[in-house]
Amino acid sequence: MDNDNLKKLESRVDDLIGACQKLRQENRTMRSHQDQLSDDHAKLVEKTQIARARIESMIGRLKALERGS
Repeated sequence: MDNDNLKKLESRVDDLIGACQKLRQENRTMRSHQDQLSDDHAKLVEKTQIARARIESMIGRLKALERGS
């Protein structure tokens, strides 16, 4: 293998290493973002359940008032 081909191969290997490092970093960033979205989703589900319970309680009290009238 002559020196030119060896340099081309070395350059391509360096490019691949750079691409792998970039993809690893992007993967870490996306996993972190996914974790944050999962936490946000869990909080929203909890808030929705609390709101639903409060609304059902209010409806129950309104029905009780309606029956009492």
